[in-house]
Amino acid sequence: MTFFINLVDMKYTWKPTGKNSYDVIDRKTNKTKFTASRADLVLGSNSILRSYAEVYAQDDNKEKFIKDFVAVWTKIMNADRPNLKKLN
Repeated sequence: MTFFINLVDMKYTWKPTGKNSYDVIDRKTNKTKFTASRADLVLGSNSILRSYAEVYAQDDNKEKFIKDFVAVWTKIMNADRPNLKKLN
């Protein structure tokens, strides 16, 4: 959750530091607060992916994030195990 909150927070600016890395800088203090990857930048800059990030960044969506994360994690972990019976 904190990841998404910081990702969409407008108090930070992103500065490239290499081919695939960025410093996330506090606009007030001009100090580096976090480092990030190109994948992190895509989540914050692509309009569709950002909309998902904004949903998970909301204060009242912690339970939704956990539920969605567990569902996706389970699906990924079981993707190459066709011998498992479906529970649904």
